[in-house]
Amino acid sequence: MNKRNQSKARPSAGAPGHSKADSKADKKIADTSGINLELVRELARIAGEYNLSEVEVDPSGHVRVRRQLAAAVADVKMPGPLPALSLAPPPHVEATAEPGTFVTSPFVGTYYSAPSPEAEAFVEIGQAVRKGQVVCIVEAMKLMNEIESESDGRVAEILVENGEHVEYGQPLIRLTKG
Repeated sequence: MNKRNQSKARPSAGAPGHSKADSKADKKIADTSGINLELVRELARIAGEYNLSEVEVDPSGHVRVRRQLAAAVADVKMPGPLPALSLAPPPHVEATAEPGTFVTSPFVGTYYSAPSPEAEAFVEIGQAVRKGQVVCIVEAMKLMNEIESESDGRVAEILVENGEHVEYGQPLIRLTKG
């Protein structure tokens, strides 16, 4: 080890468990073996302080540390048995058996039946609509997107409430012929 690295790792004079007698013994051992015991003690203190399982110093002065987490994992208590997972498919939700076409949401967002809170709704149940007519708004990412009817028909059912969150592909309005 070079002297620069040794001086950085020296413990303070008042370090616990380190006396002047230890320093003299360290010098004798260091002189004969080339091991800096002060550095070893300092690394051991750091390893204990930070719960390190391994500290390695190479001759160039690079330090590598490793921390063993197995003991910490063993202390974790499981709350109880995990609930059983069902691999069965979710129950099938039958589509409306009533005839008609659906206006669906082209994305995830919030459904609005009118252009503003004080305005009238775009469509009402029983109202006739034309292909391309705006029937509602879906707000997505702070953008108000007008949703148009893809066919002519009559509004048979409005399937969502004003201000309700809607998903991609969710039916919003059911239209019937006529």
